[in-house]
Amino acid sequence: MKNEPTKNGLKIFEQIKKIDENGNEFWNARDLAKILEYSEFRHFLPVINKAQESCQNSNYKVSNHFEHILEMVELGSGAKREIENFKLSRYACYLIDPLRNDFINSPTFKLLTNFSLSGSKP
Repeated sequence: MKNEPTKNGLKIFEQIKKIDENGNEFWNARDLAKILEYSEFRHFLPVINKAQESCQNSNYKVSNHFEHILEMVELGSGAKREIENFKLSRYACYLIDPLRNDFINSPTFKLLTNFSLSGSKP
């Protein structure tokens, strides 16, 4: 069935969605990098940078869609260290890789397109 990959891709995308303390949805960049099959997060960072440029070129406020954060993770030895990450909006995820995220045929892409056509900014 032709639509099956889109449904599965969108399902996985929705499964990694998180909700912050204010009820806003976001996606963890490290989680997204894994489902997009990047071998290491450092290989995903140039993609995020390019998406931020696209966001800015579209006259959207980058900080509304890409929040740079540092997270504490526990190492195998029990020690902790900070790692770089991003909280991404749905729009940021689309900018990162619309084809591999299966957004083009999804209701999400249509919703974002409607925002653009109506003059509203996500």
